[in-house]
Amino acid sequence: MSLPSANDVGGETPSAHLGTLRALLPYLWPRGRPGLKLRVVIALGCLAAAKVTTVYVPFLYKAAVDALTVDSAAIVAIPIFVIVGYGVARVTAQAFGELRDAVFARVGQHALRAVALNTFHHLHRLSLRFHLERQTGGLSRSIERGTRGIDFLLRFTLFNVLPTLLEIGLVCGILLYRYDFWFAAITFLSVGGYITFTALFTEWRIKYRREMNRSESEANTMAIDSLLNFETVKYFGNEAHEEERFDRSLERYQKAAVKSQITLSGMNIGQGLVIASGLIGVMLLAAIGVRDGTMTIGDFVLVNTLLIQLYLPLGFLGFVYREIKQALVDMEAMFSLLAVEKEVEDRPAARVLGVARGEITFDRVCFGYETDREVIRDVSFTVPAGRTFAIVGPSGAGKSTISRLLFRFYDVTEGAIRIDGQDIRDISQESCRSVIGIVPQDAVLFNDTIEYNIRYGRPDATDADVKEAARMAHVHDFVSGLPRRYQTVVGERGLKLSGGEKQRVAIARTILKKPTILLFDEATSALDSRTEKEIQDSIREVSADRTALIIAHRLSTIVDADEILVLDAGRVVERGSHGALMARDGLYAAMWRRQQQAAEYRERLAEALGPLEHDLESRSSTVPVSPPAG
Repeated sequence: MSLPSANDVGGETPSAHLGTLRALLPYLWPRGRPGLKLRVVIALGCLAAAKVTTVYVPFLYKAAVDALTVDSAAIVAIPIFVIVGYGVARVTAQAFGELRDAVFARVGQHALRAVALNTFHHLHRLSLRFHLERQTGGLSRSIERGTRGIDFLLRFTLFNVLPTLLEIGLVCGILLYRYDFWFAAITFLSVGGYITFTALFTEWRIKYRREMNRSESEANTMAIDSLLNFETVKYFGNEAHEEERFDRSLERYQKAAVKSQITLSGMNIGQGLVIASGLIGVMLLAAIGVRDGTMTIGDFVLVNTLLIQLYLPLGFLGFVYREIKQALVDMEAMFSLLAVEKEVEDRPAARVLGVARGEITFDRVCFGYETDREVIRDVSFTVPAGRTFAIVGPSGAGKSTISRLLFRFYDVTEGAIRIDGQDIRDISQESCRSVIGIVPQDAVLFNDTIEYNIRYGRPDATDADVKEAARMAHVHDFVSGLPRRYQTVVGERGLKLSGGEKQRVAIARTILKKPTILLFDEATSALDSRTEKEIQDSIREVSADRTALIIAHRLSTIVDADEILVLDAGRVVERGSHGALMARDGLYAAMWRRQQQAAEYRERLAEALGPLEHDLESRSSTVPVSPPAG
């Protein structure tokens, strides 16, 4: 399911670029937005008016020059109206251009906003599999470069390339009609040669820009990944290793950037030669016409001014063409994200889940992350409404997969999962997830305040609701003792809080959601025994009168469950209460004995180390600050 990035996307064919432009057009001509469509029409009208006025300006300049290029004694009056008209025409051309930009601004910004929001919306609805396989840093860069590419394409294609093409047609037509075929021919050939040279040269050197983008994405992804895993880097003292990896990516970027700049300078020199050749040819023809008396000095100035006005925007064509190519590549990478099909999608007639009691049923469920390897095999069980049900088993038995299937992060390959008798594939994902509250093993918090993280369970909750949820999760007293209380920022992924504090905030967040079904996915396995006991008390309190499904590693935490399901290699091997499973003396009993033996070993080790630790502490208190002399 890997997608092309802005660096390696194979979108170099015209058909691929046309497909990208077709994907963009609906955002520029939005359905049901007549006001924005009118703005597009007005902007295009202003564009045409600006170019027509720009091409007319040299004619006023010619009239002024002709009126003044006679014997000084023959000049009767200064052509004031022509000179004023020349100035007014230049201002008018500029005004039309600025008006075009102002009118189109709302259309362009709406398109950027709509594309970005649509992409963000789509990414949130893709499967968990997609997000596990993608790198967040590279993904964010694809979106960032894609929206930036749209912005560039709108500004330069609509307001630079199209006006320039219109001006080329107008100038060639004027030269052909007013003067001679060769004037138009030389102008057209020089412009055509310039565009061809620029396109071919840019196609050749775009590989360096691709290498720059590839290295930039790699460095950005690496930096984000390294900073997110700051503690791991510190644990292993690998700062130098991370810096070396980052520097290698920057070095590749540096080499590609130098080659890109050198080839750009070569292209600019070549463009200058083509433009100069065309300008020389046309000006020689005009000079000959003045000598032969078929043209005036004003005509000479007119031809020169027309060409200078034409070549000025062409001077940016190399840059514009290269950037448009890159913008199309970047946009294609972003639009390819929109083309990724949703692995889990609501059916056309999906209903809203009607929850009366909250009974959960797994009916002969089979599932595999890959088609050739099943993780869950023929699993069946029922969690009665208001009861507590536990799922245990060795690592890799498929316990966490149960929670992912219940949340519809994936759909079962065989069998069915039902809530109150309703197959969750027949109901909307939103309504399914709205009735389930989860506290995962690793409670990830947003880098925001404690209040924000608790309120995330129900954004429209009142302050009183937030504090009540915190009290039920036994975190209110802790928060009240902080200097900024509920406005305390928890840091990236909640790293400023301890494991127990994070779990309590996560429980409060889930309580605030007011779910009918509670799911605890190894919510205490990473905590110490004392904190685990406190969290278990909170879980037991909030689970009262709710359907609770507890996925556990430590068996001591689920001895009070109404029923325990034992998974092994994706199959149900045992089920029953704690007492019944112990009496059966099967896998569950063996796991219980191993965990109890490990707990007893830890306790004996702690008792044995106690006197030694005390002795070390007493000795350290008598050690002199400085060693004795000699």
